This record gives sequence, C-alpha cells and structure tokens, in this order.
Amino acid sequence: MDRYPAIADLQRRARWRIPHFAWEYLDSGTGAEQARDRNIEALSQITFVPRLLRGELHPSTEVELFGQTYAAPIGIAPVGLAGLIWPGGDVAFATTAAAKQIPYVMSTVATDRPEVTGPAANGMGWFQLYPPRDPELRDDLMDRAKASGFTTLVVTADVPTASRRERQRKAKVRVPPKIGPMLIARAAVRPQWSVETLRTGLPRFKTLESYLDEATLAKTAGFVGANLGGTLSWDYLAKVRERWDGPLVVKGLLNPDDAERAVDTGADAVVVSNHGGRQLDGAVASVEALPSVVERVGHQIPVLFDSGVRSGLDVARALALGASFVFCGRAFMYGLGALGADGPGHAYEILREDLVNVMHQSGCERIDQLPERLA
Repeated sequence: MDRYPAIADLQRRARWRIPHFAWEYLDSGTGAEQARDRNIEALSQITFVPRLLRGELHPSTEVELFGQTYAAPIGIAPVGLAGLIWPGGDVAFATTAAAKQIPYVMSTVATDRPEVTGPAANGMGWFQLYPPRDPELRDDLMDRAKASGFTTLVVTADVPTASRRERQRKAKVRVPPKIGPMLIARAAVRPQWSVETLRTGLPRFKTLESYLDEATLAKTAGFVGANLGGTLSWDYLAKVRERWDGPLVVKGLLNPDDAERAVDTGADAVVVSNHGGRQLDGAVASVEALPSVVERVGHQIPVLFDSGVRSGLDVARALALGASFVFCGRAFMYGLGALGADGPGHAYEILREDLVNVMHQSGCERIDQLPERLA
C-alpha cells in the first residue's frame, strides 16, 4: 500500500477515519503529554555510523525468544479496547500475529475473549495480566489463557493506579459510552466505523464478563475498577510465578534494581516501558532507561522494550541499545484505525521493511551487529 508507506501516514488516516473519542483514547498520554513526546524525542536522538563497501548484504531479522522463532524482533504490545478503534480489533491482531509469525500480547481489558483470540493467534499469543485483587480470579484468568493457547504471561507493573489522562476526560472517553447528542454526532461523521460498530455491537470487556451474573457494560466497567490493579507486589509476583508454568515477563520496569529483583523472583524477561507515557508524565523516556537495565540484567534474561516506537529505525535503535525484542502499541493501533483488519499487517510490513533497510544502510546482516554501529 504505497499510499501509506510510514506509520505517520497510518496515524493521519486513523485520525480521519475513527470518531474523536476513539482517537483521543488512542493517541493521548497523561498530563501535558511530555512523557509521550519524550519517548519519541529520545529515540530520535540515537544515531548510527554506517559501515560501507561491505558487498552484497542479506539482512536477517529472525530471532528466537523462549524457544520460539519469530520472523522479526517486533511484537504487538497489549492495548485495551482495541474494538473501540475498529470492531474486531483483537482478532485482527491475533490473525496478523499468526500470519506474520510475531507475538501478539492480548490485554486483560481486550474487547474479545482469550478463547477466541488465542486459537486465532495460532501459538503466537501472549497474555497480559492486570493483576486482579482476588487470587481466584487471577488464577482463573491464567488458566483460561493457558487453555486458549497463550504461551507467555506478561504481568503489567507500571499501572499501580489509574492515571488522570485529562485529554480522555475532555473527550468523554468511557466504558460504557454515554449515548448522547455529542457521541451520536461524532460517530455520524465516521460512517464506516459506525456501520461496523452497529453490526458487531459496542465494545465490551468480554474477557471479564464471565465473572458477572449480569454482563452489562456498566457492571463490567465497575468490575474492572473494583477488581484489577493496585495490589501488585513482589509476593504477588512470586505467587504468579508459582502458578504459571510458561515464560513469565514483567512489563513496565525502568529501574535496574526493580529489574534485578524481578529476575530474582523468577521472571524470564522484563519489558522496559513507561506505558507509552500514559501513566506518569514525569517519567524518564523508556529508551533512556534501557541501557542501565540491560547492563544490570541483560546477561541473565532478555530485556524487551516498548514506548515511542514509530518506525523500523526506532526498532533498530532499541535493539542497538541491547533490547532483545521491541513491542509496539500505537503503531499497530494506528494501522487498525486506518485500514481496519488489514491495518495491523500493513503496520508490521512498514516496521520490518524499515528495519531491514536500516540494516542495509548501516552495513549489518545480523541484529547483533547493530550495537557496533551506534554513534
């Protein structure tokens, strides 16, 4: 699709194609959105010194992680409410992961069920756990994920409580949506989104509906607020480790001391992330925290990365600084909003083709040569 050769092109089309409230949910950070912008700016400051005259190159992007070979070190990060951006979003992510042989991390607050998305991902699915307060709920979610074919559990640490997200408040982003003249007007000017949503139904937290006697949107949203998050501790993580018999990843660490303790508690990998700048506006840029975490624990476990990635060049930058794998949230969501079910696959091709081009331009045939090209 030559009309959309960059993630920025998908971003612009998504803004034009989805309603204002959906766009504000997707694109916003928190506070003055300095952390969101800092992620992007910090990545842009990382440069390479190419090595040239190296003859014909055949860059390979295949990587192995947890015994699984992936086509590229690029994954779909967990983002809730994918169905708000485009109906069927979670299944679109899962089928993209299966087709492209990359991991897809399903959110606890996805708009479909693991029993649907797990089989669609065909072995490429990871499950993200927002830690429930109730141990029985926690264990049941893990059991459902395992039974649905999810291979890896990702425990999110960087949401100790909900952030304020002022831009979303002004846009009146809420679940359930409050049906009124403003919402109807904003949906009406996005007819394709509206038609698809009417056909499939309003977005719902389907994973969690099975725990309610009456699964209305209001009750499910209240259940999320009352039962998820706010209790994650090292003891809690240890209990998760005891229960989950597959690879365990802790997402959202910026401090190397926390990363080291995660390893001691049994984590098989950590994700350096500030939640895309959506939690603490004063947080350090994720890529600025990456080298110290790699230095501390990178010799023991893979260090994964997300936040601020908008290109294959950004993927290369994180890999050059020691990340073993890079996850993208907004980039894939922009694709979904821009092109519907075909969008995530197109976003992946943009990222991978750009990564391969960076490797050519800098004189690398292998991912592990990228650190040698850092300026």
